[in-house]
Amino acid sequence: METALLIALPFVSGLLTLMFNDGKAKMVALLFSLCTLVNAIYLACNFCTCTVWHYELNMPWLTSLGINFSVGMDGISLMLVLLTTALVPLIILSSFQREITNAKSFYCLILLMEAALIGVFTARDAFLFYIFWELALIPIYFICLIWGGENKNKITFKFFLYTLAGSLLMLLAIILLYINNPARTFAIDQLYTVGASLDFGTQAFVFWSFFLAFAIKMPIFPFHTWQPDTYTTAPTQGTMLLSGIMLKMGIYGVIRWLYPMVPDAFSFYAHYAIILSVVGIIYASFIALKQNNLKTMIAYVSIAHVGLIAAGAFIGNLESLQGVVIQMFSHGINVVGLFFIVQIVFERTGTYDMSVLGGIRSKAPLFTTCFIMILLSSVALPLTGGFIGEFLLFVGIFKYHSIIAAVAGLTIILGAAYMLNAFQKVMLGEANTNTSDFKDLVLTEKLVLIPIIALIIWIGVYPQPFLNISEPAVKALIEVASKTSALNH
Repeated sequence: METALLIALPFVSGLLTLMFNDGKAKMVALLFSLCTLVNAIYLACNFCTCTVWHYELNMPWLTSLGINFSVGMDGISLMLVLLTTALVPLIILSSFQREITNAKSFYCLILLMEAALIGVFTARDAFLFYIFWELALIPIYFICLIWGGENKNKITFKFFLYTLAGSLLMLLAIILLYINNPARTFAIDQLYTVGASLDFGTQAFVFWSFFLAFAIKMPIFPFHTWQPDTYTTAPTQGTMLLSGIMLKMGIYGVIRWLYPMVPDAFSFYAHYAIILSVVGIIYASFIALKQNNLKTMIAYVSIAHVGLIAAGAFIGNLESLQGVVIQMFSHGINVVGLFFIVQIVFERTGTYDMSVLGGIRSKAPLFTTCFIMILLSSVALPLTGGFIGEFLLFVGIFKYHSIIAAVAGLTIILGAAYMLNAFQKVMLGEANTNTSDFKDLVLTEKLVLIPIIALIIWIGVYPQPFLNISEPAVKALIEVASKTSALNH
C-alpha cells in the first residue's frame, strides 16, 4: 500500500495544482513534491535489507485479462524512487527565477511525470509497467512542446516518434510473453519463467523488441539522434527531467526486465549492446569536445556517461550491476546540477555560446565553487559522487573484457578534457560585455545547488548506505537470471 500511495501523492497533487493561480502554483507544487520526498525517505529508513521486496500491493485490476495493479520496491527500485523524489523538488525550485506562462499547467505536468516515473520503477506487472512507461512520455512531450525553444515542434515530434516506436515494439514482446504464459497473467515472476522457457529465436525477438525500446530511451548509439536537439530545445526543467530521471527508465528496464527474462538471448546478444555502448562513449565524447554551445555539450556529456552505465548493465556481474545502480543515482544528481549551472549562465548572459563568455570566476566566487564541485564529480574525481559508481563499473567491465575496459576508460580522459575546456572558456579569463555584470547565486539557486553538492560529497565520502540498499536486490536479480538460464539447460 505504501508504494501505491507514493505513486498517488504526486498524481493527485499535480491535479490539485491546477486549482491555484500561476503565482501560487509553484509553491504548492514544491510543497507537494517535498511531501513525496519525505514519504520516500520514511520508507527508506524503514527498509530492511534482510529481505528483497517491500511495500508490495497486488490488487486485481482487469481480471479478465489477468492484469493486476502490482507494485513494490526492492533496493534497486528504492534507489531510483529516492532519486526521482529528491530531484523533482530541486527541478521545481530551479524554475523559481523564471517567468513561466501558464505555470500551473507546467507544474502539474512535472508532478504527473513524477507519479509515472515512480510507477515505472515499482511496477511488478508487465502491462502496468507499459502503462506507466507510456504515461511518463506524455507530460514531458507537452513540457517540451509548449515551453520549448526554437524548432520545438519538429524536434519534439521526432522525440515522440522515436520513443513511441520503441514502446510499441516492447508492447509486442509483452503480448508474446503473455500468450506463452499458461497462467495468462503479466506478473513479473511468471514472465521470467515464461521468457526463459522460450526457444532461442523467440527469445531473440523479445530481446530486440525490449532492447530497442530501452536503447532509444537511454539513449545509446546509434539510437541517440533525438537527444541532443531535444535537450537543447526543451526548457531547462524538461531537460533535467529527461536527463536526470527519464533516461534511467531504459537502464532500469534492461536490468529489471531484459536481463532475467530472456537469459539465453541476453547472453548471446549482450556483447553487441556493450560494443554499441562503448562506441557511444567515444563518439559522444569527441562531439562534446567540438561543441561551442554549452547546453548541447552537456547533452553529449550525458550520452557518454550513460554509455558506460549501459555497458555495465549488459555485462551483468555483481560489480557492474552495483556500479549501474549507484551511478544512475550519481549521474542524475550531477547532470541536473550541470544543466542548472547552464541555466544560470544563460539567464545572466543571454547566451549558451562559450566563445563569448569568460571571466565569471572573478564575478561570482560561490557560483564558481559550485560549478567546480559538480564538474569534479562529473569527471569521477575520488571522494566525489561520480567516482564510486565508475570504479565499480570499470571493475565489472574489466572482469568481462580487459580491452573493452581499456577503451571505455577513455571516458575518464575525454571527460576531463571536455569539462575542463568548458570551465576554462566560461569561467576563466577576463570578463567581457556579456559577463561583466554577472551576479552571484541568489537564495533559490543556493537551495538547489547546496543539496546537490551535499549529495555529491556524501556519496563520494560514504557510499556504503547506498550500496547496502541495492546489494541484496542485485544479488537476487543475478540469482533469478541464473535460475531462469538453467531452465533451458
